[in-house]
Amino acid sequence: MTTTPGKPSGSLPGKPPVTDLATWQAAREELLVREKAHTREGDAIAAARRRLPMVEIDGTVEITGKDGPVPFLDLFEGRDELVVYQHMWYDGAPHQGQCEGCTTTVWHMKDAVYLNARGVSFAVLTAGPWEEVARYTEFMGYTQPWYSAVGLEAPIGGEPGHIVCFLRDGDRVFLTYSTTARGNEGINGSLSLLDMTPYGRGEAWEDRPEDRTVPGELHEGEPSEGHESCWYWRSDADGVATWGPTSRPVPQWTRPGATPVETLGRHGTFH
Repeated sequence: MTTTPGKPSGSLPGKPPVTDLATWQAAREELLVREKAHTREGDAIAAARRRLPMVEIDGTVEITGKDGPVPFLDLFEGRDELVVYQHMWYDGAPHQGQCEGCTTTVWHMKDAVYLNARGVSFAVLTAGPWEEVARYTEFMGYTQPWYSAVGLEAPIGGEPGHIVCFLRDGDRVFLTYSTTARGNEGINGSLSLLDMTPYGRGEAWEDRPEDRTVPGELHEGEPSEGHESCWYWRSDADGVATWGPTSRPVPQWTRPGATPVETLGRHGTFH
């Protein structure tokens, strides 16, 4: 059983051209100028985020975690800042039927010690009933705190797939920032590393040399123009990328009881 959707190949198509070290170094240094400009622009955008206004919210609103209902304020764990990931949830679905995109994101946050050391807490919120959420998080082996926010409106509840930042001033709580879609990539270091490789992510939207396709790029039952940033993190037991009836988010193949049973489809139907 493998845990990656690709298999090693000695004949990958469209390899980069071979050159000498000096030619490679010159091309690398030319690209470095653009990379540094990109970094500085990212710094400027981060500075603009720090200058956004904030909105006060009700920190006494109750959510449910392993210790039962608690006020939202408790998620700060005494720290001044809080980052929340809002996780998709399919009520009643088996573990392998939960969202592959949210699984990808949360799997990269196994440990928040560096955030904690900087005075920032991290938590996962979802609209699932706590009884189901508790079983799922135990199955996955997650170590970060999860909470059920059933029926709550944004910014504590609301649409899933968001990163939301909060600031605490005593017992007062403020919303400071929110992002979604590819804005969530800040959590997922795997995507940044894939962007450094010659074959990249294998996304349909990527600009690649015409002859540089990625083995397994097209997945079962889905068009190449799907543009999802996480499709290759769902596979079958052999590591083949698929959203078919035997698929599940890739990290689940390392979990206990990984034998496929009924699975929830991407659009909310059981296979």
